[in-house]
Amino acid sequence: MNYFLKANKNLLTYSLIILIFIPIFGINFFISFLSNILLLLFLIPLLLVILVFVGYNFYKSKMNTCKSCGAISLGFSEKCINCGVNLENNSNNNQFDKKPSESTIEVKAEEVK
Repeated sequence: MNYFLKANKNLLTYSLIILIFIPIFGINFFISFLSNILLLLFLIPLLLVILVFVGYNFYKSKMNTCKSCGAISLGFSEKCINCGVNLENNSNNNQFDKKPSESTIEVKAEEVK
């Protein structure tokens, strides 16, 4: 036992210092460190979901469907890849370009007897 204390005197000293200073300073640091890690574990997947949602909506708004053959292409091309029809006339088919009055269904109220 005496040999153990002589050989590990530095380890014993540092252990006592750690046991004294952890309750004073270390607990706040440890709790804040864990809370930051947990916050990152929550926010990184949330950020990825937001990026996927924004990317999906971007590409969805750029998609054009050919009226003659039904092929889907991105809005960067002027002609259909499949049949060669001009896609500039198809751009009116996009829901974001329509006026709200064209998309709204008119409902007339009738009295039921």
